Amino acid sequence: VQLQASGGGLAQAGGSLRLSCAASGRSFSGDVMAWFRQAPGKDRELVASITWSRGSTSYADSVKGRFTISRDDAKNTGYLQMNSLRPEDTAVYYCSSRKAGQTYKYWGQGTLVTVSS
Repeated sequence: VQLQASGGGLAQAGGSLRLSCAASGRSFSGDVMAWFRQAPGKDRELVASITWSRGSTSYADSVKGRFTISRDDAKNTGYLQMNSLRPEDTAVYYCSSRKAGQTYKYWGQGTLVTVSS
């Protein structure tokens, strides 16, 4: 089982990036897929999550209205569209998934997002 995160890079404040998380070796079907981030010197935080089957979403207050999590079942890939980026969004972003009622078990390798002011 492998999650491959991609799409990070450098953006200016106010800009946009889209992260992708592709799963190989298993399907996201029935899972909750999420994006976490960890900034230097800070704890990892949950940014957004989506229930794969229903498409229900949840967001951290810090990204509500700016980030959108989505999924493409046919491609077995999840996305995080990040708009109106701020310097404080700078972090390594990780995708992860879990079965309902379980802890996050599968993790991607992380992709660095840097937002310049």
